[in-house]
Amino acid sequence: MTKIAVAAEGKNITGHFGHCENFLLYEIKDGQIIKEETIDNPGHRPGFLPNFLADQGVRTIISGNMGEGARDIFLERNIEVIVGVLGDAKTAVKSYLTGHLQSDNRICQEHQHDQGCGGACGR
Repeated sequence: MTKIAVAAEGKNITGHFGHCENFLLYEIKDGQIIKEETIDNPGHRPGFLPNFLADQGVRTIISGNMGEGARDIFLERNIEVIVGVLGDAKTAVKSYLTGHLQSDNRICQEHQHDQGCGGACGR
């Protein structure tokens, strides 16, 4: 069994990982979603969220975008990072499971914490 997290605003993928409203966690078994859970974002602070999700058993994170520090922590914890994705979270997870969802590998180089990425994410 594996676990995929999606940084979201409700049921839709957020534009920036750290400032999401909630995380949707999907438990996967035999290539199928067997459980879906929503957890509120416990708060954005440097280095916290990637470790928080890793401690929840997450093996893949899907988001619109994220900063380099968060990406690096995920990679250090052997968590696959998929960025450049927008739209319905569950649809994205299903696309990932069939091998049709790929990361565009863009990373926010700078962002204003009170206003998301401030356009610096390339979106």
